Amino acid sequence: MIQGVKVLDVHNHFPVAGGGLESWFPGYSLNKRVSFDLKGIQNPQEVWRKAFNFESGNVEFQSDEVAAERWFQDINEKGIEKVVFVSGGGDERLSKIISRHPDRFIGFAHVYPFEENAAEKLEKAITEYGMKGYKLLAPAFNIPLNDKSLYPLWEVCKAYDIPVLSHFGILGAGGGVPTGVNISPMILEQIALDFPTVNFIVPHFGAGYPTELLHLCWTRPNVFVDSSGSNQWVRWMAYDLTLTDLFRKFYQTIGPERILFASDSSSFPRGYSYTYLEEQHKIMRFLGFPERDIEKILYKNSAALLKVE
Repeated sequence: MIQGVKVLDVHNHFPVAGGGLESWFPGYSLNKRVSFDLKGIQNPQEVWRKAFNFESGNVEFQSDEVAAERWFQDINEKGIEKVVFVSGGGDERLSKIISRHPDRFIGFAHVYPFEENAAEKLEKAITEYGMKGYKLLAPAFNIPLNDKSLYPLWEVCKAYDIPVLSHFGILGAGGGVPTGVNISPMILEQIALDFPTVNFIVPHFGAGYPTELLHLCWTRPNVFVDSSGSNQWVRWMAYDLTLTDLFRKFYQTIGPERILFASDSSSFPRGYSYTYLEEQHKIMRFLGFPERDIEKILYKNSAALLKVE
């Protein structure tokens, strides 16, 4: 809760011990990222860490039980009502984590879309493991997301009325993936048209593709945006752009009902990134958003999509 407004954070990652991002996202190959640890080369990740005053050092991994309780304690101390984990090392594993605090933790399925029987596995994640949405990292694929071979997945999402949250734009921050057949959220155009009752969530205000996302949202009412992360990609645009600009423009274009608050929090020692909530809340206040619209963005929109109340 912040200034009396409840918070449901729709985009977080539960840390996975013993591996890199491939462990967090089973089935994916995310080893394209390069290092900035070269003499005289500025490391964007280090700039980000210092700018937000996050602790330095390696990620702290504990057992699932310890990490889950640490997450629970952290969101309690920071007044966060509910958090969605969009990754957690596989659906069965994440289901066990969610079950420890089912009134506070929500999980999204993470089935690799091109594996054998992907649609059946997604259905199992929903019906047996209790997942409430489907998370994808589209830029990691070399096959277009709108390929008809993936339509059985969208049919499952339609049948169980769950949202699809897919990353677009730069993947992996500094040193990550800058291009690909699915880099732009506009790849959702035909899918969102063919599946009008499936709600699609694009995080990070499009991560470098805000114009395309605005056009998509304008023409497809079942496309939502989440505000997750530091959104420091705005510093790498060819024109001046700030997080305030993004909130203003998306609010003006699609209204408050399709904007979802998120932080993209993950591992400790950083823990829940309350500073992102404070920054976004301040922007909405200074832009003059009515109280009812701030309540929608911070809690009610996501609660309605996920049917948590």
